[in-house]
Amino acid sequence: MSSHVPNAVRVVALRPAAREPLWRDLVGDVLRRVRRAQGRTLKDVADAARISMPYLSEVERGRKEASSEVLAAAAGALGLTLGDLLAQVHGELIRVTAHHTTSATAHATSAPRHGGLCLAA
Repeated sequence: MSSHVPNAVRVVALRPAAREPLWRDLVGDVLRRVRRAQGRTLKDVADAARISMPYLSEVERGRKEASSEVLAAAAGALGLTLGDLLAQVHGELIRVTAHHTTSATAHATSAPRHGGLCLAA
């Protein structure tokens, strides 16, 4: 029997796994950005929206999935309609998704090419 050690097997991902952004993260980012742009405190906006400050903080940090009523109240406290908020979140989703797509494409085209068999799990 031969004592020859076979070549190591290298596994190359065919498509890198891109994590889709979570809706709650995008909503929270937009709410925080608008609030800060207005120079307002979390307490001020929470009081105006008639929601608790800890809850609004968790929404802004993407820790809670807020109901449409809460989102409308927070948006209203910031002088936005729910439609305005959703439009800004939509724009953020497009921006973030385009960034992920561009990064994944760049990664795929810059990845080394391997001869032989490629395996994917």
